[in-house]
Amino acid sequence: MVKEKSVGCALFRKKDSGKEFLLLHYKAGHWGFPKGHVEQGETEEQTLRREVQEETFLQNILIAKGFRQYTKYYFRRGKETVFKEVAFYLAESPAGNVEISHEHKGFEWLSYEKAMKRLSFKNTKTVLKKAIDFLKEKIDYV
Repeated sequence: MVKEKSVGCALFRKKDSGKEFLLLHYKAGHWGFPKGHVEQGETEEQTLRREVQEETFLQNILIAKGFRQYTKYYFRRGKETVFKEVAFYLAESPAGNVEISHEHKGFEWLSYEKAMKRLSFKNTKTVLKKAIDFLKEKIDYV
């Protein structure tokens, strides 16, 4: 079995109508948050910033202090079973002009309710639910 570690981000922006979350449409067909592998020597925060920039071209995100959720799951890659652990953070984007990478086929900024319906996996929906609960409190940024 192969083990992998990734870092992801429930990324939101503030609009007059409320908060909107960025969901990416992956080429495999599912909808989820920006995320990617931790490279050798990187901290989770460095991975988070790099992956958001690579996948969305968004920079200068504001990472919320005190929010870190984990998801763990198995999947098949060819003949291998992969155990993947993803640390999810919460961050705000001051900009909304997304350009997706070659890894994705689309994106949407969605309200919490619409994002919950669009997300493909239960564990990612759990992260979003915890993020919206966290956002009810006053947050500070890293």
